[in-house]
Amino acid sequence: MSPSGNGPVIPILGFVTCVAFIYLSFGDLWFGSKWDDPQSGGFVKRNGTQFVVDGKALYVNGWNSYWFMDHAVNDHSRHRVGAMLEAGAKMGLTVCRTWAFNDGGYNALQISPGKFDERVFKALDHVIAEAKTHGVRLLLSLMNNLQAYGGKTQYVNWAWQEGVGLSSSNDSFFFDPSIRRYFKNYLTVLLTRKNSLTGIEYRNDPTIFAWELINEPRCMSDVSGDTLQDWINEMTAFIKSVDNKHLLTVGLEGFYGPNSPKRLTVNPERWASELGSDFVRNSDSPNIDFASVHIYPDHWFHDKGFEEKLKFVVKWMLSHIEDGDKELKKPVLFTEFGLSNLNKDYDPSQRDRFYRTIFDIIYKSAKRRRSGAGTLMWQFLIQGMEGFNDDFGIVPWEQDSIQRLMMEQSCRLGLVTGRHLLQDNKSIDMCSQRP
Repeated sequence: MSPSGNGPVIPILGFVTCVAFIYLSFGDLWFGSKWDDPQSGGFVKRNGTQFVVDGKALYVNGWNSYWFMDHAVNDHSRHRVGAMLEAGAKMGLTVCRTWAFNDGGYNALQISPGKFDERVFKALDHVIAEAKTHGVRLLLSLMNNLQAYGGKTQYVNWAWQEGVGLSSSNDSFFFDPSIRRYFKNYLTVLLTRKNSLTGIEYRNDPTIFAWELINEPRCMSDVSGDTLQDWINEMTAFIKSVDNKHLLTVGLEGFYGPNSPKRLTVNPERWASELGSDFVRNSDSPNIDFASVHIYPDHWFHDKGFEEKLKFVVKWMLSHIEDGDKELKKPVLFTEFGLSNLNKDYDPSQRDRFYRTIFDIIYKSAKRRRSGAGTLMWQFLIQGMEGFNDDFGIVPWEQDSIQRLMMEQSCRLGLVTGRHLLQDNKSIDMCSQRP
């Protein structure tokens, strides 16, 4: 598909009518229903470029709510986790990405190296148990490259304060032996945690879709990428030695590194190849099961209008899907995407086109059994969470067009894979008409 047009257009005649009919007719049944119930199925696995569960392909339609664990700590806000998961299930969404880390700050899971707050661990237990109840799987992120919720900066500060750090540079997180030990200890404690509500160790719980090693890793002190690659190889091998049941991804933004021929033709700008990360090289690590990519043209360009950004999105996605098919031979999951409402030319209808373009590419990938394995929208919240919002945040039930798009995508992907809506152990074919 040529990236020079306005984006792919896939006919969906009769589809919206079908969805509207089902929604109006089965509204009570729909709410709280489940496309892919982790209680009745096994672990998500990889078969070539596809995710599979119990031998059947799974294409992901999901979202990000990074705030789950933090809000599950306190009684007054804990209900938001269940409300958001219930809303996701209502839209047929299968996976939610959220943080399984909070280091050294307010409501910290890890207070200091090797010291954990049981109160916060029980909050994470609650998140996983609630996800299981609502039939939603979780992509749990283990570390932040950014400073929010501690991140690699907190680990470096811990080592520096204890007098064992090699450098005060944030990038020493990737090469300092003491910090590597801190992180491996955290991984061991987390992966072997026995959920206080379900009695299941995290490493044995199929509710967890996969682990994400680190959110948006960058190591700009070594643009060759060797430092980050060595760290990825070591940490992923360690995780697999503790937990060989779950899938594992890096958490990349998707930029091509200095050795990639695509660095000049696909990257948004030259700076993207100088961050110490490399989509193909990092994702090709032997213990990485699937690749991850983000889509943020608003952050990556400052002089392009909406139409130009939309053309970039098509080119960006098709390039990474091609890499998944031909180079990596692994699924490619677009784990964050969004359109900022702070753009000078922003109009709410642009979000509909932006999301539709992304969903159509994944739908075509699914129909052709290609590596484009799904998307996770950034980000969903509920009312009263202004402090956790950003210029991408959405309360889905307040925006009918976005909710309809999410529902349509769930239906389309379900039809492609043969996965139907489950309610009280009965199969409801919510999409009797193919798009």
